[in-house]
Amino acid sequence: MSNVCLRKLCINLGGNEIIKDLDLAVEEGEFLVLLGPSGCGKSTLLHSIAGLVEVSSGTVEIGGADMTFADPSERGIGMVFQSYALYPTMTVEKNMSFGLRISGMPKAEIADRVARAAEMLHLEALLGRKPAQLSGGQRQRVAIGRALVRQAGVFLFDEPLSNLDAKLRAELRRELKLLHQQLRSTMIYVTHDQVEAMTLATRIVVMRAGKVQQIGAPADVYERPANLFVAGFLGAPSMNLLEGRIDAQGRFASSALTLELGAQASAHEVVLGVRPEHILIGAAGPFEGSVVLVEPMGNHQIVWIAVGQRKLSAIVNDNREFRLGEALRFAIDAGRVSLFDKASEQRLTYP
Repeated sequence: MSNVCLRKLCINLGGNEIIKDLDLAVEEGEFLVLLGPSGCGKSTLLHSIAGLVEVSSGTVEIGGADMTFADPSERGIGMVFQSYALYPTMTVEKNMSFGLRISGMPKAEIADRVARAAEMLHLEALLGRKPAQLSGGQRQRVAIGRALVRQAGVFLFDEPLSNLDAKLRAELRRELKLLHQQLRSTMIYVTHDQVEAMTLATRIVVMRAGKVQQIGAPADVYERPANLFVAGFLGAPSMNLLEGRIDAQGRFASSALTLELGAQASAHEVVLGVRPEHILIGAAGPFEGSVVLVEPMGNHQIVWIAVGQRKLSAIVNDNREFRLGEALRFAIDAGRVSLFDKASEQRLTYP
């Protein structure tokens, strides 16, 4: 188990600046998730840790040693790619043991490591099969097993579940979380899927255009987004955002509604953010709107409410029936809202 430390990392590819002056410390044993939209630089950053992408400047330290210009084989990492990259003519056992065999490890040690990894990943019955005889989820488990047998200090995952269907993604996500709990290894995981990030991570690093937007525990990043980008990126549906001002009485006022906040930034242009689960539909609510869309989700439903020219999403955790055009009243949990400066898009201190 090793820590990873990136200092002032810069990466240029094809004359384009992908990463600039990035600092990041990954603690031993944590599950760190790099989250962001496509093209934000998260996979490039992961590949630089693995030694697959050359850095322009800065340092990459793994386990306290400078590995900036070390070969991938010298870094003590195990990597799982989005594509399974299995050898089609080899059995599962041969695929998992290939790297150990070419390194000259004794056969008994190889057999022991493969057996332990196969048990962890429920592959014992598949060791004699070839990749063509496996499902997508089974192939990805083999790819994970191939990394595990190396007993690396750091495991790197580059969107390993993105090629799987929703059911298999959920199953493998649970297996990865259990695997981390069992191994307590340092894991760095790249994804654009916020569900994977929220469920797997010890900490989340939200990235945009090669820069870190926020680092924190999943609940902290979700509840207290550092800026408007993070607020809009996390959540399904995403946070409701309303432009307005803080008036002299500390109230948020917009064309859609006015909300008592007790805020101090008088006459300040702000954006109010409220999560759908913090909009409470009920007869006693102070605000009024009309239903424009209902999305049944099985164990809950998403109700879209027109308030003036704005549409707000609310999560309802029961089976109440809503009719299109129906007028309803709702409240907002003022203690759970976020305020952002309109000009800088950064979070304001509230509450």
